[in-house]
Amino acid sequence: MKIEKNKVVAVGYELTVDGASVDKSREGEPLEYIQGMHMMIPGFEAGLEGKEEGEKVEFDVAPEQGYGSYIEKHKFEIPKSSFVVDGVLREELLVPGTVVPMFNSEGHIIQGTVAAVGDETVTMDFNHPLAGKTLHFAVEVVSVREATEKELREGLHGEFLPPPPHDDECGCGCGHHHGEHGHGEHCHHHHDGEDHECCHGEHKHDGECCHEDGHCCHDKDSEDK
Repeated sequence: MKIEKNKVVAVGYELTVDGASVDKSREGEPLEYIQGMHMMIPGFEAGLEGKEEGEKVEFDVAPEQGYGSYIEKHKFEIPKSSFVVDGVLREELLVPGTVVPMFNSEGHIIQGTVAAVGDETVTMDFNHPLAGKTLHFAVEVVSVREATEKELREGLHGEFLPPPPHDDECGCGCGHHHGEHGHGEHCHHHHDGEDHECCHGEHKHDGECCHEDGHCCHDKDSEDK
């Protein structure tokens, strides 16, 4: 059976960037997704279209078909007070390279990476870590099958279901249905095709990604979940 739209595909893979391995599936735990349902970055699906069970393939994915171009305006400084929780500065978060989830104006979570820490401000980078990078995938197709109607309606892990009410919870899913297993998050489709402009310190209602009141969502309630 060939890989085509609405087929459930299981793959073992390794992703390398600039010659270094950055992500791979675990032995005996292939990554599953539904072809053509935007669960993966476009270049990944394009590289596997038409392949069959048992095939091994390697291909490159340009930034335009991966995680997009690196956008300098998505990197900016915010006050250290944004990282104060219950009156205490969360200094363990203020380490370059640390990924910190923050709320946007719609109550959703966006991931930012600490780029630099100054005396009064923190430079946050809201580009995807692989933005601007050419991705090299080595993939083995483990299995291909028809998706069930339930899977097409709800997804393999319920990811197509409407989200629950926000209730100011942070949670940890953030749209990555394999992220909790520690692999696969680099493969998932993460963007919606819009060139969001990041901002800080005010609420926006025009689709721009803002940090609600400038606070990260590492609060006590989210840690207890």
